[in-house]
Amino acid sequence: MKILTEASGSLVSAYLIKTIQESGHTAVASDVNKENHSICLADEFIVFPYSNNPDLWEIIEEQLIRFKIDMVIPSFDETLLGWAERKEYFKQKGIHILISNEKSLNTFLDKYVAYKFCNTHNIPTPKTSLTQDFTLVKPRFGRGGSGIYIGNEAQDMHEMISQELIEGLEYTVDCLFDKDGHPIYIIPRIRMDVKDGKSTKGIVVKHDLIVKYIEQMAKQVELIGPINFQFMERENKSLYFLEVNPRIAGGMALGIAASENWIDLIIQNFIENKTIEPKEINYGLKMMRYYAECFI
Repeated sequence: MKILTEASGSLVSAYLIKTIQESGHTAVASDVNKENHSICLADEFIVFPYSNNPDLWEIIEEQLIRFKIDMVIPSFDETLLGWAERKEYFKQKGIHILISNEKSLNTFLDKYVAYKFCNTHNIPTPKTSLTQDFTLVKPRFGRGGSGIYIGNEAQDMHEMISQELIEGLEYTVDCLFDKDGHPIYIIPRIRMDVKDGKSTKGIVVKHDLIVKYIEQMAKQVELIGPINFQFMERENKSLYFLEVNPRIAGGMALGIAASENWIDLIIQNFIENKTIEPKEINYGLKMMRYYAECFI
């Protein structure tokens, strides 16, 4: 199969390309700029337009057909809803889009909606407001640590939220859900070091309460494919859900290494309709990242 990955110019995209290739499939990378390492690492490369291009989806469809893509693994927040809206359309053309439905995406891409969802379903989460009631101010929509302010000076709260500041031990959780929304893997890891919002060191740990909360959320909203959760644990062991990235995430290399090749599982479950039995998770496995060079 030909499997397309988005935003392949990211510094953490190489592991996904490698995982696809190790599963015996063709890795097709895409980005808005061909001057990046993925053009060396992937089997094929597609230049996509910027997300604000009015002809974005027409161009994407043309490229998917031209390159005979069988599956897309979305990873770019700005296009997630677009993929979800066109999931059934592309399926009719023989192209599988590995993404949750629009309702699920809207629940978690909007951080204030996610806060209300957690309150409704008894998931502990920081208190959140649309006005500047708390010292932590961040974008209502968006990813990573960009746009965050901590302090008491007045901020422009348009499309922003304020949130109770929770400090402690940060957990990122790599999850893989099957085509029916059941969790195959829920793998917590401690982010030992972070640079520019990317996990550069981590360790896989067992955390039953995290698993319980994620299973609880999955019963209320459809989650499909690779999903990334974030939690914070205070010194008193109280646990708080922070957010969901409803897509594959940069640090999932560790979750995959601690279990098995997720691309194999995705093909078996989503394409071949096979039931997946998870393997034992390698708790205690550590990951350390480094930069590598690509010469063209």
